[in-house]
Amino acid sequence: MKGEPPPGARILLVEDDPATRREVAAYLAIHGFRLVEAADAAEALARWEAQRPDLVLLDLGLPDADGSLFIRRIRRDASTPIVILSARDREEAKVAALEQGADDFVTKPFGAAELLARLRAVLRRAAGPASDATGEIRLGSLVVDVGGHAVTVEGRAVHLTPREFEVLKVLVAHAGRLVTHGRLLRAVWGTAYADEAHYIHVYVSQIRRKLAAADRTGALHDLIVAEPGVGYRVRLPLAERS
Repeated sequence: MKGEPPPGARILLVEDDPATRREVAAYLAIHGFRLVEAADAAEALARWEAQRPDLVLLDLGLPDADGSLFIRRIRRDASTPIVILSARDREEAKVAALEQGADDFVTKPFGAAELLARLRAVLRRAAGPASDATGEIRLGSLVVDVGGHAVTVEGRAVHLTPREFEVLKVLVAHAGRLVTHGRLLRAVWGTAYADEAHYIHVYVSQIRRKLAAADRTGALHDLIVAEPGVGYRVRLPLAERS
């Protein structure tokens, strides 16, 4: 509806305590996040595979498995940010979770404002150094709104499919760095498509075509560069190259 903010980042909330889950979900929804909920590791994995959220907020003490197993499972597929929400306050538990691939650790009980600040900070870092405080990634005339799932070139909207958006988001979040076919496939499609590099070629071709149609100045020519047999690299604007 007109006047409403765009939908925010999608968060997978994995928490077995119903009261805590409802409270956290309601608070984050008020602040514009879209919530996907799970009460145990099995449900969380199914939600993860189906939704591919922007961030996972994970309780370690799940009824069917330790949350650390879920961290390792995600890290085999993707670099999606993971924030631990747990009553385990021992330093060893925090270090173990972080070493397994978690991005941050919030100890229960926690302040809602602190949790919100942590999530926003992790999402900004995940968007890469080109991201500003609003969660937008800007590369010259290209703007990728990570939270709003929107793309503009010179202020003109570029209509990408959800999968095209995910591919572009991963590439621009690592602007200037090579993203291998395997990493891109795992981040967007999951391990089941680890050997399907032709998927990437088709989607990158579509993205290039749509960006070129909106790029009247030609500033984004060769924005996405192929490294034959290896992957793709998004070129930084001249002003940002070292």
